[in-house]
Amino acid sequence: MRRFWLLLLDLSLVASATVLAAALRHDFHLPAERIAALIPYLLLTLGAAAVVLPAFGTGRSVWRLTTLRDYLRLTAATALVVAGGVALGFAFNRLDGIARSVPVLQALVMLFALVGVRVLLRLRHAARQRPLPLNLPEAAGSPARTVLVVGLSRLTEAYLLSIHEFSRHRVRVAGLLGSREGDIGRIVLEHPVLGTPENVGSVLQELELHGVSVDSIVVATRFSRLSPQARQALLDIEQSAHIPIEFLAEHMGLDEHLRQPGEAAATEPPPARTAFAIGAAELGALAARPYWRVKRAIDFLAALAGLIALAPVMGLVALLVAFDVGRPVAFPQQRPGLGGRPFRLCKFRTMGASHDAGGRRIPDAERLSAIGRLLRRTRLDELPQLWYVLTGDMSFIGPRPLLPVDQSPAYAMRLLVRPGVTGWAQVMGGRDISALDKAALDVWYVHNASLRLDFEILMRTVPLMLFGERISRPAIERAWRDLVLEGICRIDPAQATAAAASWPPAGNRSQAA
Repeated sequence: MRRFWLLLLDLSLVASATVLAAALRHDFHLPAERIAALIPYLLLTLGAAAVVLPAFGTGRSVWRLTTLRDYLRLTAATALVVAGGVALGFAFNRLDGIARSVPVLQALVMLFALVGVRVLLRLRHAARQRPLPLNLPEAAGSPARTVLVVGLSRLTEAYLLSIHEFSRHRVRVAGLLGSREGDIGRIVLEHPVLGTPENVGSVLQELELHGVSVDSIVVATRFSRLSPQARQALLDIEQSAHIPIEFLAEHMGLDEHLRQPGEAAATEPPPARTAFAIGAAELGALAARPYWRVKRAIDFLAALAGLIALAPVMGLVALLVAFDVGRPVAFPQQRPGLGGRPFRLCKFRTMGASHDAGGRRIPDAERLSAIGRLLRRTRLDELPQLWYVLTGDMSFIGPRPLLPVDQSPAYAMRLLVRPGVTGWAQVMGGRDISALDKAALDVWYVHNASLRLDFEILMRTVPLMLFGERISRPAIERAWRDLVLEGICRIDPAQATAAAASWPPAGNRSQAA
């Protein structure tokens, strides 16, 4: 039924275009005899349009999402409709009373009308797209990031259109890298082509000069189709660990050769029944606690003293990293901080490149060296975070800042305080516990933070650095029990434990916290 009404709308546009073409030809002077001569031609044109337009599928496309291919199809349909009207009119009465220029004007006006209506609906649809309201879960789950796209392909077009439709206020495209020099300066879906993959380094430097910091490079073409120089340039960028490289086909599961044999794509479904919430009155009381100001003062003074005292140790670690995995010795990552506001966090590198020269992913176990394993176990790789404690982006004690993909909106309550260098979840299990249990421990800390608890976490961090992580099941059970009793978590601890058992930890993400 919808196609029928769309066809009627198109036919009304065809009729209006025919009448307007005749009016234009005769300077809008249409006496009765000219109208009478126009009616047979108009009816025959409508008859041709009633057959041609459905045959070309003009009613099957969604008008607000039309593309250039739809407009080309309308152009061909318009030419065939006018040709059919002229042929039928000539056979009927040899186009008596119809000026020879009318069909030409009719084709132009008809095409303008058919395409124009669809373009207006597409623009109206685009104007209706508004940024999502900034709230804690949204900011925590999807912080803004800037990407540089490599390749000009249909996959590139699909990726750019997906960003425009779903994430245009959370993902910013700095530009594209084309396949040849002639592409530089051209525009693809409103995004400029800045260079080629071979000169990705100079493009990044140019963007940096303009204040644009690229968070990741998205390869939207087959890695094997890039030139050896382009592949090496991209791998050099990843080897430096300054900007991660994402293979779009790999993320979409389309390029199986990039995945190791037997390795499945890791997905982490959000816990549908788990939620942490706190009432407005209790939230206000929690935010007004004087301890937060005391804690901030302690953080500032301790971070300042730590940076001065540990400067030689940081220098030694930097030399070890440079000898082990190369330069640069630190790598930045964007993490959600206080209130979900993103900030850039730096750590010493502990892993090598994630892909080899052929573009194949290297397992994390092979990328982590003995020195890197030691730095991770002793937490020496996190010494640069003292700077973020000094600036106020972090605290010494608090929930660890997760990668954006790991920070579920269901756990947004853990972002009510500054993220920490160490925290309750780290000393009670760290990387060895599920994301669900880790969230419960972090939320429990937010609700019970105190100077005594922070001192206990600090003391527990020392054996953690010396002997490694150990899971404390009593602490996890206590966290769930207290959260349920306080009304912060409204599920049974046994259900939470069962849900956690079925939740695989995200162990495939490199350099994760």
